[in-house]
Formats: sequence, C-alpha cells, structure tokens
Amino acid sequence: MKKSVLTRYRVMAYVTAVMLLVLSTCMVFKYGFEKGEDVTLVVSQVHGFLYMIYLIFAFDLGSKAKWSFGKLLWVLLSGTIPFAAFFVERKVTEQVEPLVEGSEPAVAKA
Repeated sequence: MKKSVLTRYRVMAYVTAVMLLVLSTCMVFKYGFEKGEDVTLVVSQVHGFLYMIYLIFAFDLGSKAKWSFGKLLWVLLSGTIPFAAFFVERKVTEQVEPLVEGSEPAVAKA
C-alpha cells in the first residue's frame, strides 16, 4: 500500500474531527444562546462536504488494508462523534503503518 493512502486518510481524519468540534461549538451557540445561525449553517455544510471526502478516503484505506466490515464501519462513523476521530486515527495509523510500502525496518549490514 502506498504511503499517500494513509496520509490522505490521516489529513481528512484530523480536518473532519476539527470541523466537527467547530460545528458542535456552533450548535451550542445557536441553540443555547440563539446566536450564530448563519455561521452554523455554513459550518455544517462545510463539515458535511469534508465528511464525504473523509468517507471516500477511509473506505479506500480500509479496502486496501482488508479490514472487516465492523472495523470499517467504526472508522467511518468516527467522523460523526466528537473527539472519536482523533483516537481512531491514532489507532488506525499504528495498525496500518506496517503495511505501507517502504516501512520495513532497515537491516544493518555487517
């Protein structure tokens, strides 16, 4: 598997997670303080668009890493739970990095 597959998943996982936190904050202001309705609309649409890109990249990574359906579903849904994507991304990276081309440990020659 190419390193770029993992890299683009990681980037979108972080971007999606941050946008979800921003969206959650906007929702608190919208429904708790009745402020920022326009900002919430824009942020929700941006997050939705970025989440769709995240789904594509996560599915691509999962298919190349040959994940089970349950694991793939958990990774896909982690973009909808605040803070979950940060932890899932870290765990996925640890598990997938050994599968990346060129990640074999260097062999010392005597």
